[in-house]
Order: sequence, then structure tokens, then C-alpha cells
Amino acid sequence: MRLRVEFTTEPFDLDEAPAHAVVAREVLQTADLDAVDVGPFGNTAEGGADEVLAAMESLLRRTLASGATRVSLQVNVIGEGPK
Repeated sequence: MRLRVEFTTEPFDLDEAPAHAVVAREVLQTADLDAVDVGPFGNTAEGGADEVLAAMESLLRRTLASGATRVSLQVNVIGEGPK
């Protein structure tokens, strides 16, 4: 199964990236994902279900530990596949 996730972390700071946003970017960039798009108001990632879910577990744990007070997450099945 292939998944696409969209998420945001809060609180926002338009002047400087908060620690939780930096951690989220690090998690995505080091995960074994097929596509990653990091933006100022939202982030997306795609890949096999196992890889996406593992990345999201790490992302949730690490961003909350880094000061995030809210993480909004949407997960969509985008296809079937070997992963």
C-alpha cells in the first residue's frame, strides 16, 4: 500500500523556524520516502505504508518532544503496491 501524508506542526512562528519544525524536516529528509515537500504552512510525504508510518511515528514523538503543541495529520491511501 502507498500512502500520502500531509501535516502541520504548531505553534507557528513566521520570523524563525521553531525547533519542532526543524525536527519535522530532519525526520522527513532522513526517512526512506519517495517524495517529500516541506513548506512554511504544510508538509507532504509519500511512500510505502511501512516507511510512511515509521516516519510519522518518529515525527510525532520528536516534534512533540521539541515543543510542538499540536500536530495536524492527514493520511491518504494513494495506491496499492508491494510495500
